[in-house]
Amino acid sequence: MKKLKLFAPLAIAVLLLTSCGSSSDSKSVSASSDCETGALSTVTPDILTIATGEPAYSPWVLNDDPESGEGFEAAVAYAVASELGYDKTDVKWIRTTFDGAIAPGPKTFDFNIQQYSITTDRAKVVDFSTSYYKSNQSIVSFKGSKIADATSVADIKAANPKIGAAVGTTSLDAVENVLGLKPQVFNDNAAGVAALKNGQIDGFVVDLPTAFYLSAVEVDNGIIVGQLENSSSADEGAGLLLAKDSPITKCITKALEAVRDSGELETITNKWLTSAAGAPFLK
Repeated sequence: MKKLKLFAPLAIAVLLLTSCGSSSDSKSVSASSDCETGALSTVTPDILTIATGEPAYSPWVLNDDPESGEGFEAAVAYAVASELGYDKTDVKWIRTTFDGAIAPGPKTFDFNIQQYSITTDRAKVVDFSTSYYKSNQSIVSFKGSKIADATSVADIKAANPKIGAAVGTTSLDAVENVLGLKPQVFNDNAAGVAALKNGQIDGFVVDLPTAFYLSAVEVDNGIIVGQLENSSSADEGAGLLLAKDSPITKCITKALEAVRDSGELETITNKWLTSAAGAPFLK
């Protein structure tokens, strides 16, 4: 197994400010050996146990096979593991339900990666790393629609489409403020999807995880026209989930921030959530 990568003093200082800012423990993580592979207090010594869903869906995990490292969250997990000094053979995957993993109490994993949004209520019973992903709003449509071939916000506007969103959602704000269109407002996503399937609207705006599901399962010949850049300061994003007061939370966060600072997280995002997933950004 490899040792945790060493950082230049400036990079360490940045990580300390952005990743490990507030803690009752005054001991600096980067100044100690606590984050080295052999020193990590993991569920199984010398093994990093990572959990995901049962099943795990694309594009988060391809073919329900996280061990392959293919898919956005599988790739992120292995990048964090590598930064901590774990070879791929030293990573063990287990499965949990979404609700079961977030319930209070001991965990059978070191961290869980399953699109867990970071919220104040959840943080009372579990720990989170910093976010590895913030959900963008996305336009779901169908092949042959008037916006199917749009590659920019200008293209969407030029098509003069009917775009829907659910009432009281960030999606509704995106239609009005990002696309600059008057939305068709629905009571919930189900009503909007029904309208899309019936051809009453040309596109429906939802968060990206929902868009993947709708385009693949709910809408015949469904497509994701594209993503709209997330500009919401209220969205804390999805974080790696750990047991409450886990002794390795700081180390996991530090490793994730190193993956971000190196540009690897952006590369993974572009590969699995933009290119391979067919969800380009609309500028």
